[in-house]
Amino acid sequence: MKNFKTYILTTFSILFLGLGGVFAQAKDKSLAKANEEYADNKFVDAEADYRISNSKFPNRTVAPYNLGNAIYKQNQASEAKYAYAKAIKNTESRPQKHKAYHNLGNVFMKEKNYTQAVEAYKNALRNKPSDEETRYNFALAKKMLKENPPKDNKDDKDKKDKDKDKDKKEGDKDKKDDKGDDKDKDKDKKDGDKKDEKPEDQQKPQPKPGGISKQRLENLLDAVNNEEKKIQDKVNAQKVKGKPTKTEKDW
Repeated sequence: MKNFKTYILTTFSILFLGLGGVFAQAKDKSLAKANEEYADNKFVDAEADYRISNSKFPNRTVAPYNLGNAIYKQNQASEAKYAYAKAIKNTESRPQKHKAYHNLGNVFMKEKNYTQAVEAYKNALRNKPSDEETRYNFALAKKMLKENPPKDNKDDKDKKDKDKDKDKKEGDKDKKDDKGDDKDKDKDKKDGDKKDEKPEDQQKPQPKPGGISKQRLENLLDAVNNEEKKIQDKVNAQKVKGKPTKTEKDW
């Protein structure tokens, strides 16, 4: 048993399940012809006849399963998995499900999709737990999966982390910009307050344009009064000077 485990972990070939008696069905000339062509390694001709059989009996399992095998043998593994999937869908037979899942696992191994390969082989074993070939492929798929973990999850995580860092940096930048705006507003407010503030000697009431300060008005009034006084004195002087002299009456 120990030697068997060592063997399956050091070998990198996968075991393929070909045509089986369980899939042979009579009364279908296209299917019988395709099986003969497949046995002669005429996989292209076999594929054509399997497709004809599949079109005639779309609900059967034999033609899609053998079609998948013929395509797989032409190194078109990715296309073969659709035929295997149809075979799995069309059958309720555990032996048939086992073979279809087994070869579907082989397709995923070819694609290096080890996660799906493990699941396919696991489903194959559920339908036939005693199959040593499926056990071998299942162990190999798990080994390959361990050595080659899915990159998508790691890449997605790294991308999410980068996006978070980017969003955080942009958020910090926005906060700085907001603080800068607040500082500018505070500065503008202070500058405005400084403009409103005036030196002590400039804080005294200033005359309105076209108006006269109280002090100047008083000075003007004093000047007018003085001028009027001078005029009045002059007028009075002239009156005194022009007054006729009273003479004695000559009787």
